[in-house]
Amino acid sequence: MHQFNKILIGIAFSPNLKQNIYEGIRLSNMFNAQLVCVHVGARTQKKEEKIQGILKEGPTTKNEVKVLFQTGSPVDVILDVCQKENVDLLILGALQKENIYKYYIGSIARKLTRNAPCSVLLLIKHSIVRVPCNHIVVNGLKDPKTAETIDTSFYVAQAIGCKRITIVEEIMQSEIDVKINDDTSLRRATIAKERISNREDIRVKDLLNCIDEDKKEGISIKTQSIFGKRGYSIGHYARVVRADLLIMNAPNKTNLLDRIFPHDIEYILSELPTDVLIVK
Repeated sequence: MHQFNKILIGIAFSPNLKQNIYEGIRLSNMFNAQLVCVHVGARTQKKEEKIQGILKEGPTTKNEVKVLFQTGSPVDVILDVCQKENVDLLILGALQKENIYKYYIGSIARKLTRNAPCSVLLLIKHSIVRVPCNHIVVNGLKDPKTAETIDTSFYVAQAIGCKRITIVEEIMQSEIDVKINDDTSLRRATIAKERISNREDIRVKDLLNCIDEDKKEGISIKTQSIFGKRGYSIGHYARVVRADLLIMNAPNKTNLLDRIFPHDIEYILSELPTDVLIVK
């Protein structure tokens, strides 16, 4: 399980500047972490005064807040600071749905998500007044990274005061090798789905049994099997149940074909269903 001891937030002088800084402060307090604010651009007295003014009127900080100004490519600067500062969590404001004609913010979020050396939190619901997190959805797919992601989700839930976690097992439709053309084949497909769902529930419960009981204390835990395309299905599920946070495994290295034919995390990044934490 990763602990978030140092958090970095990229800030721009946009209408959401105050909301982003407030979210960074609140999260750094919840995780008892140091906050590093990075602005990609020249340092000016006006910019410094504006940031310091927001920090003074914002929530009280438990730890030191470091403010950095650096010029260069946004992606290169933020990745460089993440490395030099040993950042554990990178917070990014993101567009909920990418517009192919206005790709700038979305493309930066995608590049940083793929290449950041730490976990990444994509925020679409940043707010001056905190919006409580009541429901976390976590991927439970069969993958070597999943045990750590689930463990981290309980660490996050305890830190931010969330009392409900649903672990979703995404199952490819191709696993049900039955063509439905009459009532008999429909029954066979239904039985096959139930068997696969039971198998996946047992696998996830075995992972849950490995997590310390104190991490799970006070949290309502549910498992849910869904059939469909990985990434797309869990994103749709998180939207339907109105989850406040979706936690996913970090993507594997992608190649050109992955970007032409998107899968897994690419569906999430193209249309964020809610705030998304990608665990690395």
